[in-house]
Amino acid sequence: MTQAATDLPQVPAGSTPKKKRRALRVIGWIVASLVVIALVAAGLGVWTVQRSFPTVSGTVTAAGLSGDVTVQRDERGIATITADTSEDLFFSQGYVHAQDRFWEMDFRRHLTSARLSELFGESQVGTDSFLRTLGWQRIAEQEYADLSPEVRAYYDSYAAGVNAYLAERSGSQLSLEYAVLGLQNSGYEPEPWEPAESIAWLKAMAWDLRTNIEDETARALQAQYLDADQLADLYPGYPFEEHPVILADDPAGRRVVAVGKLEQGAAFVEGQLGKLVESLNLQPLEELLGKVDSLITQQGEGIGSNSWVVSGELTTTGKPLLANDPHLGAALPSVWTQMQLRCSTVSEACPFDVAGFSFSGLPGIVIGHNADIAWGFTNLTTDVADLFVESVDGDKYWYDDEWHDMTTREETIKVAGGDDVTLTVRETGHGPIVSGLTGDFTAIAEKPRSETPEGKILPVGPGDIGGTMPYTESALALRWTALDAGSTPEAIFMLNRAENFTDFREAASKFDVPGQNLIYADPDGNIGYQAPGKLPIRAKGQEGYLPTPGWSSDYDWQGFIPFEEQPWSYNPKSGYIVTANNAIVNDDYAYFLSRDWDYGYRAARIVELLEAKIAEGPVSALDLAEIHMDNQMPAAKALKDAYAGVAVDDAGVQGALELLAGWDGQNAMDSAPAAFANVLWEHLTERMVSGRDGDIPRDDQSRFARMLTLQLEDPKSEWLTANGTEAREEFLAGAASDAYAELTQLQSKNSEKWNWGKLHAITLTHGTFGESGIAPIEALFNRGPYDTSGGSGVVNATGWALGEGYATSTVPSMRMVIDVSDWDASTWQNLTGQSGHAFHKNYTDQVEGWATGEQYAWAFTPEAVGAAAKDTLTLTPAK
Repeated sequence: MTQAATDLPQVPAGSTPKKKRRALRVIGWIVASLVVIALVAAGLGVWTVQRSFPTVSGTVTAAGLSGDVTVQRDERGIATITADTSEDLFFSQGYVHAQDRFWEMDFRRHLTSARLSELFGESQVGTDSFLRTLGWQRIAEQEYADLSPEVRAYYDSYAAGVNAYLAERSGSQLSLEYAVLGLQNSGYEPEPWEPAESIAWLKAMAWDLRTNIEDETARALQAQYLDADQLADLYPGYPFEEHPVILADDPAGRRVVAVGKLEQGAAFVEGQLGKLVESLNLQPLEELLGKVDSLITQQGEGIGSNSWVVSGELTTTGKPLLANDPHLGAALPSVWTQMQLRCSTVSEACPFDVAGFSFSGLPGIVIGHNADIAWGFTNLTTDVADLFVESVDGDKYWYDDEWHDMTTREETIKVAGGDDVTLTVRETGHGPIVSGLTGDFTAIAEKPRSETPEGKILPVGPGDIGGTMPYTESALALRWTALDAGSTPEAIFMLNRAENFTDFREAASKFDVPGQNLIYADPDGNIGYQAPGKLPIRAKGQEGYLPTPGWSSDYDWQGFIPFEEQPWSYNPKSGYIVTANNAIVNDDYAYFLSRDWDYGYRAARIVELLEAKIAEGPVSALDLAEIHMDNQMPAAKALKDAYAGVAVDDAGVQGALELLAGWDGQNAMDSAPAAFANVLWEHLTERMVSGRDGDIPRDDQSRFARMLTLQLEDPKSEWLTANGTEAREEFLAGAASDAYAELTQLQSKNSEKWNWGKLHAITLTHGTFGESGIAPIEALFNRGPYDTSGGSGVVNATGWALGEGYATSTVPSMRMVIDVSDWDASTWQNLTGQSGHAFHKNYTDQVEGWATGEQYAWAFTPEAVGAAAKDTLTLTPAK
């Protein structure tokens, strides 16, 4: 007994007053009740969480199958599905996707069909209005109707598999998210899956990879207060003399066009092409919106990818090696699922034996390999969208000297817990009217600017560049290739079945959107490249740099580049192909493709590392995996050059600048100088754009790295002297002082404790409830933070946004190295894990490996899959 206890008044046993005894009993009952409630709640919570976990072993009946299907899962939950028929194979893929990720699938289809308000209420009406205007679901339904009967059967079978799973479960049996959703929308029940809902997700991915419309939007806003020279400073050209082009052996693409003419034969009209080449320019415009709502995937510098393939003449195996890591927004769960689809006997009737990365909700494999070829994707970065400035009067628009009626349709947006909202969608001949839906588009329509063929930036109005015309008010219409029905839903299955480079190119010819760089390798030793996609030909010198006049057919797109004339390469002399969103060809190519390539820092670094490894001896798969994790910062050299010789009085700041001077340029996880360099970069770029009218976004760190390099060559640069009000050294020293002050506040005054990995850490945020603002709910689904190396424009492309903190926001969403000499020697990794179920063992089991660059064995042959299998489920037809 403690001394404190002995100081209490001593009451003989049995003499406790009745009131006190009663109070103690009440307190005891309250405590006991709370303990019981806590225990029940804990048990209920565990039950609620675990009841949605998938059945992964034993036998399950599924109505709709024609025969037994085997689903083997390894320790990471990655499934290999083996079936006797194609229909059963895709049925089972739908069933397994629903097991692992149905909430993600349900959310995605509400996003693509612009029905988020049905899930989350009035807060999503703005998002739904924008996406309903684009009409992704309507286009997907047309693409589904246009499919061949064979491929349509694959989508039908996939939907049937999803619905077979939905027939077994409902509510929180499907996923924990439904239990949370029930707190605000208790009446919601998922509808059956429709095949077109799978196709619509391809539109969302095309939107995520649109690449340039945000640049066009930003420039259109900046052109209201900056002149052409200032815009040119902000958007410098691609450094062809310093950074690589993808067609390294033929950067002008002359061989491509020459071969294209021969292949196209009589259908190629020489004179018409020559006229187009003389009078037209082409450029990229795939980015767009900016920000309608946090639920719409955001574009930015981090949306891109790396891929490279090396000939067997240069590898340890004597066969090609292929690497790929697509860069997308950080998501939990990851945007990808890993899977293998195998016909028990590969035949013409059931031709699939393919493995790799798929999207939940979409049948087939998007990136990976089959038994004959391997392939990877990176974003093409060519312009497939334009903003057209329309002269409108109500629901009429002026075009070719007369008024035309817009096409209109009424859309009803259902709102959970609220009244329906009616939306009128208006379209011109160019596409839907998007001004009035977002602040940026509306601001551009109020004060539009365009560029003449001579490079002058002028207002768009009567008597300006449009000539005389009725001019009442302006509106912006969006012309985007993804708003045309296309054939991408069929191309996926053609890739999955391809046996050689000819098949690969045929599949690529159907891959309309999003435009991608496709790389190729096969066990016969061949490597290749193809740039597919619907690539528009623009008129009147239009390059998509700024919005295009919409009132005359003279400014319209003039068709699309024939596939035979799109860039491709096969077994180049260099022995390797590198794509990293850099320039495909130089400006001598017959068609103008872009002003807005990625600036090529990643591509140049990959080439540098590859050539160094080639010089050292044969290249191994491990070498390629190491290149994935290179952390060289694009702005490192320019920063060090800028601060060479800059001295400050403050000892702490001077010490930080000395760290910078000795830095190797690598954004390593535990690096102190990398932490200072990146914080300095934030403050320097902020000073470069501050003090001006309007808002200059700092949305591309590689572009700013190039800009800084060029501006350092001009001693009187207005961007490095605060518009001429400061000396350059004073300007630079001020940024360094600000950076030192912030970093000491964020981490420590002791520079030895600075750490880039912690500053740049990633918190994996659930796509729907992860930013609910309710801490207990966020804690259910979010994970992290995890220390992270890399940075924006880095090969290890863990992007962060200037002006928004240093946390990782875009990522290498997966990494893979494929060894065509032995498919089982290939390796892969996903950002998070296979499961979409919070608290499942495979929810985030790959994150730490992703952060450190560890890749895992990728079993492919039946023997390797069987050895790796931890669970086996048999799906059997219902009697």
